[in-house]
Amino acid sequence: MDFVKTTLDNGLTVLVKESHAAPVASFWVWYRVGSRNEHLGITGISHWVEHMLFKGTPTFPKGVAEKAIAREGGVFNGMTWHDFTAYFATLPADRIELSLRIEADRMVNAAFDPDEVAAERTVIVSERQGAENDPEFLLGEELMGAVFRVHPYGTDTVGHMCDLEHMTREQLYAHYRTYYAPQNAIAVAVGDFAADDMLRLIEHHFGGLENGPDIPPVYAVEPPQRGERRVVVEGDGYVSYLQMAFRAPTPDDPDFFALTALDAALTGASGMTFSGGGLTNKSSRLYRALVSAELATSVSGSLVPSVDPFVYTLAVVVRTGHTPAEVEEVLDRELARVAAESVTEEELEKAIKQAKAQFAYSSESVTGQALWAGFSEIFATYAWFEEYIARLSAVTVEDVRQAAQRYLKQSNRTVGWYVPTAS
Repeated sequence: MDFVKTTLDNGLTVLVKESHAAPVASFWVWYRVGSRNEHLGITGISHWVEHMLFKGTPTFPKGVAEKAIAREGGVFNGMTWHDFTAYFATLPADRIELSLRIEADRMVNAAFDPDEVAAERTVIVSERQGAENDPEFLLGEELMGAVFRVHPYGTDTVGHMCDLEHMTREQLYAHYRTYYAPQNAIAVAVGDFAADDMLRLIEHHFGGLENGPDIPPVYAVEPPQRGERRVVVEGDGYVSYLQMAFRAPTPDDPDFFALTALDAALTGASGMTFSGGGLTNKSSRLYRALVSAELATSVSGSLVPSVDPFVYTLAVVVRTGHTPAEVEEVLDRELARVAAESVTEEELEKAIKQAKAQFAYSSESVTGQALWAGFSEIFATYAWFEEYIARLSAVTVEDVRQAAQRYLKQSNRTVGWYVPTAS
């Protein structure tokens, strides 16, 4: 079955797909708000608001929604990234209306109780402190801050500590009332139901909800990069790390698919998860050049679709006894080789097969299909998800070579080293 797409009178985008392989269904609500919509003073606010929507409404007080989902054998969660905030539940198909009731209610009725806001501040601050204990987070934050000097993509979704310590309940609630509205949301349902029945249920629960103020536009455009940028982070530990971020195209650019194939050849196919990190493959070029050569313990790549141009990143954990400089020298040699010679037909065929398999695996379940359809609608349309395999299969060796030459050049990259201070 194909997706059915419609828009309610209040502007809510709706995507519905029947899938009768198992008696389950997944329902998602996506909001077009994330760290892309933030600025200094309120960094991390979208993530904090996501947490607050689990603190209850008058109809579903704190903890009631989670217990109701669990009683029906379902799973229930949410997530925030640069371009979106999303909530979902996957349940037995004949119980999925419960999720619609919960999401429609908290789209407009979240309480933001002052005591709960204060308690959650401690949780959010602790989350930030925990991240700061991770050298890869510290390096990644400095790296992205150097890549993006203008665009909000340079700030991690967790936000800056000074903002988390001083954000007010009024700021959180205003952010919620601005962005949590039908006109700024996408409802996605995939599962064992009749599409017409699901459309009627969504209309019943969401059709009467009113919109808030107009959504503030994001005007930020990152200027062209005029040469290599470098950052060095010193910190606790005994392990060094190397990260490279190359400015990358948006998902509607044909080069995006060439870079996807290139990443699979360099580091192993990636599932394009929001947190990054590729699937290390022992036959990939960089695994053989770095891990097999005992210069590194792991290497991964990440190319994530986004609304505005983002980055392609390479991340290496340096083996004890070696330095980021040694790893960078070998990495530079491999990147120069692939830009000059491209990949072989055999490598490309294998890389595309791996990337297609990773994508197919990540979209096999009803939860995965709803995730990818909603996510695709955020940065393009759901058709991007449906056309992914065909567009990836059309990539040629020459496409890969040109993409490597266009994007994997020193003037287009930011390099980061984490240097441990422990002897």
